[in-house]
Amino acid sequence: MLGAPGAGKGTQARHLVTELGIPQVSTGDLFREHMKRETELGKLASKIIGEGKLVPDDVTCGMVRERLSREDADAGAVLDGFPRTPAQAEALDHMASELGGGVEAVVCIRVPSEVLVDRLAGRWLCRAQGHIYHETSHPPRIPGICDLDGSELYQREDDRRETVTARLKVYQAQTAELIDYYRARDLLVEVDGSQPEETVWEVLRSALAKKVGR
Repeated sequence: MLGAPGAGKGTQARHLVTELGIPQVSTGDLFREHMKRETELGKLASKIIGEGKLVPDDVTCGMVRERLSREDADAGAVLDGFPRTPAQAEALDHMASELGGGVEAVVCIRVPSEVLVDRLAGRWLCRAQGHIYHETSHPPRIPGICDLDGSELYQREDDRRETVTARLKVYQAQTAELIDYYRARDLLVEVDGSQPEETVWEVLRSALAKKVGR
């Protein structure tokens, strides 16, 4: 699953998991699981992260391979957050082949940058309890005031328009090569994510059925 922050990638991944009866594999969840269980990979990742370094591909790929080898992934899995680069994509091809499978399709949910900025930069929180509001989809009755406890609403640094814009530029730069990699292999399924959630799901399900037959 590929998609910029705010594109609805996680929501559509959950639909796929329910529809296909296969697990969702998130690299973020894998890191947390291995570090909590203090596996060898988890200890190594924890040490590297503690030193402020990026976790190398071999550690990340090792965690993904271990997860895909579990019984509940025998029929496949929905990958979320992996691969992130063409090098990781090649590693995924190798490990999938070793496990007797392969990459069947790569979903790319596309949403115009200006729509993503509006989605992400419109969020406000109340200082007392963290109740969430949105400037357009869920505004407070009184601007700047929480409906539930009357506390002031504030915006996190990560939700500020300039921060969101910068994050999206980084995402686009990082994934451009990966998208080209999968498009060249005729694996890419591109979906317009600016539509309503239910419409995106129906279009995605239909496109995948044509691509992989399920």
